Amino acid sequence: MGEMSIVGPRPEVPKYVGLWPKEDRRIVLSVRPGMTDFASLRLFDEESYMARFKDPEEAYIREILPFKLGLYRDYVRNRNLGLDIQIFLATLTKSIRTLAKI
Repeated sequence: MGEMSIVGPRPEVPKYVGLWPKEDRRIVLSVRPGMTDFASLRLFDEESYMARFKDPEEAYIREILPFKLGLYRDYVRNRNLGLDIQIFLATLTKSIRTLAKI
């Protein structure tokens, strides 16, 4: 497995990467994958959201995947140290708040 960054588009299951439009694959895969990103923050409880659908995989492909791809493209086009720090701090804050609720 290749190296990961702290911030960057989260790795995706190859089956779903194969569904991405070619241009999205070119853009998103041009950077190292990361452990956190805006999609991780916005979809922090993705499993609960998907559980509401009769066919969660279809919902993932139809709704969540295009949403994630938009956030991934935006990140790649606008990435810089300040953005990475913003995403990292937001992830840290969200994680602490989630742990505090347990």
